Amino acid sequence: MKNFKRYCKTLTLKNDPELIRQYMEVHQKVWPEILQGMKEVGILDMEIWLYGNRLFMIMDTLPDFDHDRAMAELAGKPRQKEWEAFVARFQNTSPEARADEKWQLMERIFKMT
Repeated sequence: MKNFKRYCKTLTLKNDPELIRQYMEVHQKVWPEILQGMKEVGILDMEIWLYGNRLFMIMDTLPDFDHDRAMAELAGKPRQKEWEAFVARFQNTSPEARADEKWQLMERIFKMT
């Protein structure tokens, strides 16, 4: 039995190779406050994958993780709103949007057991 919950999300970047390159670079230096905030709300691990201008996020969380509550809490963390506005320039989204408004939850339709 696994001791975490997994969420998969997707988001589209602006279809501009230079902006995509910059977005990748920014994610090599994520602000420490952002990483700390994610840990504080129960996110154990996160990966973001890229295909063209489509992002795919894998987010592993504590077993009792409440997605909606945690995302609302994360939105109120120090510098989170600033981070969302900063990365919005790369994304097909509004600079005012919170992370949970940008990243769309995906539905699992198959699992190999």
